[in-house]
Amino acid sequence: MKKIALIIESASDGEIWGRVHYDDDLIVDSAGDVEELKNKMTAQLMEFHDLKKGQIDFDIQHDISGLFDHKDYLNITSVARLAGINPSLMRQYASGVKSPSTERLKAIQTAVHSIGEDLRRIKLAM
Repeated sequence: MKKIALIIESASDGEIWGRVHYDDDLIVDSAGDVEELKNKMTAQLMEFHDLKKGQIDFDIQHDISGLFDHKDYLNITSVARLAGINPSLMRQYASGVKSPSTERLKAIQTAVHSIGEDLRRIKLAM
């Protein structure tokens, strides 16, 4: 099975965009949700690269410029604070005005994972 990175972006119309780099090709498509996007990308990989459905396994990744649109429950300021980044700079990353270094991107990813772990520990009671 081939593990293929599917990078999720966002669009202003509510559709999500995704891109896959396979061999020397860049495949780009949009859909209403991630599952639909995976299906469309699978169809294109099958058509243009003769892959079989069972050979494709997507590694879902998020482009930082679309992360806060697609995961709108994430607060840019909170993520920036956890990552040790100025919130204004984080907004520039999120808008695509600036691009973070690899090191900075890892710090942002660590902050997002930290939020996930924190949410996982929540216990609700009545």
